[in-house]
Amino acid sequence: MQRSKLPYFFLGLAALIALAAVVMLVMGIGVRPKPQPPTTAPVVSKLPPPNIGALPNTGVPVDPAVALKDLGVGYSTVDPAELVAQIGKALEAGDLAKMGRLIGKDALDPTSIERLKALSSNDLKIRQPDGVREVGEIELNLRTRWALELLGQEPGRNQIFFDLRRDNGKWLVEKIVFPPAPGGAIPKAVFADSLGVADTFCQAVLKQDFELARGFVDPSKVSDAKIAGLCILFEEGGYRLRKSKPLRAMFQRPDTAGYLANVESTDGSQSAQFAMTMSQSSAASNWLVSEINLNQLLADYARRVAGGDLYYSPLVKNPAGGDTLALYFEFDEDVMNPRTRRQLEIVTMILRSDPGKKITLSGHTDALGSKDYNDSLSSRRADVVRDYLIKAGVAFSQIVTVAKGDSQPRRPNVTETGGDNPEGRRANRRTEIYLDF
Repeated sequence: MQRSKLPYFFLGLAALIALAAVVMLVMGIGVRPKPQPPTTAPVVSKLPPPNIGALPNTGVPVDPAVALKDLGVGYSTVDPAELVAQIGKALEAGDLAKMGRLIGKDALDPTSIERLKALSSNDLKIRQPDGVREVGEIELNLRTRWALELLGQEPGRNQIFFDLRRDNGKWLVEKIVFPPAPGGAIPKAVFADSLGVADTFCQAVLKQDFELARGFVDPSKVSDAKIAGLCILFEEGGYRLRKSKPLRAMFQRPDTAGYLANVESTDGSQSAQFAMTMSQSSAASNWLVSEINLNQLLADYARRVAGGDLYYSPLVKNPAGGDTLALYFEFDEDVMNPRTRRQLEIVTMILRSDPGKKITLSGHTDALGSKDYNDSLSSRRADVVRDYLIKAGVAFSQIVTVAKGDSQPRRPNVTETGGDNPEGRRANRRTEIYLDF
């Protein structure tokens, strides 16, 4: 029987393939395979965007005419504070080229460029800390105002203001306002718009400058007592304007605007707010504060300073209308405490500024004690306040005193069940100061 030759064919073919593999292996020894691209997506580095401070500074003096020529649109950033801070650093360094790139052509007209040149040559320094200050919102979440506080400059010439505009999530300089040039008159408010007046009013209250604050209100709508009461609240409550969004725009109309003033305790641990309405009549060239709502601020003051007693407030409503300042006394006492004396310093400033102004002091007691005793005690409480004011320089003719005894309690002296009400009596032991002007 004849054998098939097919198995021998396959054996030979396998031997040839094996031989070829050995040859290829020998030839490929020591040769690295060519790197192949990864099959997975490459890792993208998430580095932060370039810092504004990375703008080049050649260190070579630049001709001002060249540095501020052909400016671009200005730098934009998500952090407006950083933008203003970098402009301040460039100003301190006298780097006109960098200032020009940061601010941009839209905010620098020929007059502004000349002021920028003059300022940069004066070796200015930015106040530290808090040299960069947020003023407030011009338009809710769209336009905001910041200030650079200059060191060693007289009041009124110590701030440069920047109006910033938000565009595609980033802020850029829209307008710059420089302080008045040396030798010129200093306006009470650098900005005459609603935000500028609101900010200047708040800054005056913070500094206990009653007369300056009074110059920015409509006297027919905002009483002197309310201004004085706000000064007292800021002093006793240890308030300051919040660093972030101190003035928030609530509404903007051609002749009215509303702002929410955000304040905080000195250590920043507590916050509160009050509302202001600004108005501009057709005859007036400037905006004025036409309404101040202190409800939220008084509530915070009562919680933090007055032990939760809302009635123990330095500013109360007078039954005859208007606002009245209230000074409080301990049980059966007619002696003023240090806090009361500080409040009276503000009242003294008001009265000494205009000898034609008069006040009425009304003394009050709680219901404990006889009518005759309480009438006498309330009279002494009014008299002690009068005597302090006279010693401080207020004319005797400017003060009228009345004794009310326990006839006009602000809070019930007893509870609904007829028991004693110490908190109510505490609010009734007072002298009220009614400003008759």
